[in-house]
Amino acid sequence: MPSARISNPNAEEVSTINAIPVLNDNIIWVWSKGTQAVVVDPAVSEPVKNWLVSKDLTLIAVLQTHHHDDHIGGTKELLNYWPKAEVIASGADRERIPLQTISVKDGDQICLLGTNLLVIEVPGHTKFHIAYYLSFKNSKNQSPALFCGDTLFAAGCGRIFEGTAEEMYLSLNRLSKLPDETRIYCAHEYTESNLRWASSIKPENLVIQKRLKDIVELRKKGSLSLPSKIEEEKLTNLFLLAKNSREFGELRLNKDTWSS
Repeated sequence: MPSARISNPNAEEVSTINAIPVLNDNIIWVWSKGTQAVVVDPAVSEPVKNWLVSKDLTLIAVLQTHHHDDHIGGTKELLNYWPKAEVIASGADRERIPLQTISVKDGDQICLLGTNLLVIEVPGHTKFHIAYYLSFKNSKNQSPALFCGDTLFAAGCGRIFEGTAEEMYLSLNRLSKLPDETRIYCAHEYTESNLRWASSIKPENLVIQKRLKDIVELRKKGSLSLPSKIEEEKLTNLFLLAKNSREFGELRLNKDTWSS
């Protein structure tokens, strides 16, 4: 079982998860507690470094969900500034995520910021994609959290680059079984586009139509649509509603070729 060489903050302190929007639509998530912080999929370094320094936070770990450059591109420079920070990633993908210091696999648990982090393998988008689940069992006021990279999006899912439709379908099905109150911290702001597509497929679905209307208004105000919740996705995400891998594959192909 892997272990992180870090100190734990005061148990009474509350965790926060903040978003740093970068590039066109990437979201870098910063999970912090006390004076320590964990960064998820840093596409770039400068905005992250500036944000952490402004909050007097010390980076103790970087979580990598997969190897794409818009998820690991800022890691090296962050390590130059915080050389003691751990890099947690799939051990099976060490060649493509070479900076990892703690290699993990499905089912591994690591204690970060006083909270157990569960590793879930979710192949499909890439061969060795992983997600991280925080149950926050010791906190009565915090909902569970899922850092899922490019596997599950709000009202959508990632493209299939290295896996198969069957693998992605099973990965999404696995995530859909997490507690309904689980907050989904995915890596891209795609919600409005995903809902416009879903609305074109299911124009009679009033729940999807209502969510689309709400998200459009939210985005007009300049607010993020994330995080989402598992409960919401099970009602409005067509990929989670697919009855089998064949239906899922047809939906994924339709989305791949769809133009708004």
